[in-house]
Amino acid sequence: MQPASLGYRTNLALLRAGGSVVEDRGDHLVVRTPANPEFWWGNFLLLDHVPPAAACEGWLARFEAAFPGFGHVAIGFDGPTALEAPEEDLSWFEDHGCAVTADVVLTASALAETGRRNETATYRPLRSDDDWAASIDLRLRCRDEGLDPEDYHRFAAARAQEHRRLVAQGHGEWFGAFVDEMLVSQMGLFRTEPGLARFQSVETDPAFRRRGLASSLLHHVGAWGLASLGVATLVIVADPEYHAIALYRKAGFADTERQLGVERRPGAASSATS
Repeated sequence: MQPASLGYRTNLALLRAGGSVVEDRGDHLVVRTPANPEFWWGNFLLLDHVPPAAACEGWLARFEAAFPGFGHVAIGFDGPTALEAPEEDLSWFEDHGCAVTADVVLTASALAETGRRNETATYRPLRSDDDWAASIDLRLRCRDEGLDPEDYHRFAAARAQEHRRLVAQGHGEWFGAFVDEMLVSQMGLFRTEPGLARFQSVETDPAFRRRGLASSLLHHVGAWGLASLGVATLVIVADPEYHAIALYRKAGFADTERQLGVERRPGAASSATS
């Protein structure tokens, strides 16, 4: 199976480079990240179609067989049917405790001036052990309160190791915005294939939001990527209901396609009646 969608294609390229294992089973991929079992979208199935309702139970069983004891569910959908399918086509999964994710894949070949820049922060790549420890701490400060803190710390630490490995391999850089030497905003940008680079994990400390830090860092990193990575197109994936997507659109990113999936957090009910 060769992923057709830009979002999943660039995501899989980074996962492979970071140490994930991808098994091709013809009509779907099994993606595993052995070093980070708490990473839901590093341990998932990617189907080449949106299944009919009658087949959904079977796919859920396949996920559970592939990831016994993991506790979560994460299944992505690729191909033409996934790009066009209404979210209602995945209602079976919703009825069984899963949330449908329909993220927006945005692209840009140049960045627009938004007029909102923060000139007081320092913008630079992460380099030292202290920098990467600060990256983990920032992720924890941005954590959804509904997530278990110990599990999330393991997830964040393993992800930082993956990102640091990608930097060491020369795929890109991980950047931060520092205020009084404190890391308060961060994101990565990595080349995934000729001409394409993918943003990763745009985060800003809740106490430092609405100061123009994320937009300033986005411009800094995007300009660096277009000049230094030898790419023509920047790719970013965003939740259409989260405020950050407005920042990306103002910066010159345009909606390109949709990335469709379903997920269920560990401990969530497995059906609407349980």
